[in-house]
Amino acid sequence: MKEPRETRIKRLKMRSMRRGIKEMDVILQPFAEANLEAMDEAGLSLYDDMLSENDHDLYQWVSRQTQAPDRYAALIDQIVDQLPRTSA
Repeated sequence: MKEPRETRIKRLKMRSMRRGIKEMDVILQPFAEANLEAMDEAGLSLYDDMLSENDHDLYQWVSRQTQAPDRYAALIDQIVDQLPRTSA
């Protein structure tokens, strides 16, 4: 049975804020709140798949320590673009 869109988005938001490392909670929760409602089904599926990746890998991709796999590169760029900027 197909998961209703509203339920899927709620599940993805919950997975975005209950990560294995706190840094990813802080990064993904605001992104999910701001973007999931507007994503199409393909975007939600890609985001869902990305959430299954290891948190340490995700953090390295978002912090630009390593390059994200091609499959996730545009999504990671979108996440990075929405991170708050700090002034030095």
